[in-house]
Amino acid sequence: MDFTRFTLEEVNALNKNTLMEVLGIECIELGVNSIKFKMPVDSRTHQPMGILHGGASAALIETVGSFGSFLMADPKNERPVGLSINAEHIRAVRNGNVIATGTLIHPGGSTHIWQVNIHEESTEQLVCTGRLTIMRIKKQHGATL
Repeated sequence: MDFTRFTLEEVNALNKNTLMEVLGIECIELGVNSIKFKMPVDSRTHQPMGILHGGASAALIETVGSFGSFLMADPKNERPVGLSINAEHIRAVRNGNVIATGTLIHPGGSTHIWQVNIHEESTEQLVCTGRLTIMRIKKQHGATL
């Protein structure tokens, strides 16, 4: 899938009034079979010990894969929904930014599987790795989503 047919402005405009806006998540690169998002590590994404919250990393993984599958969807007839997510937390980050790179590893007719690696922006060290499975479901005509 060539995600470069979209602009960063188009993708980031979808963040308005969402969890992504609250957490400061933004798309920074659109490629072929891959997309990149950035998320700040600050009070919005910290857990009480002052490090990146594992749930924020999971939200970032979900964001990357969901956006990718959303961009692949036929908006009139289907919608992608998260089916399962897993995350392996490797190291702590206290501040700065993390960069999540999502790679589409299975572009199936009924499911998509995304591999997402999160790196610390300044050191490029791996912080978390995860996998997200998306199900493509038929849109109910007349439904609001």
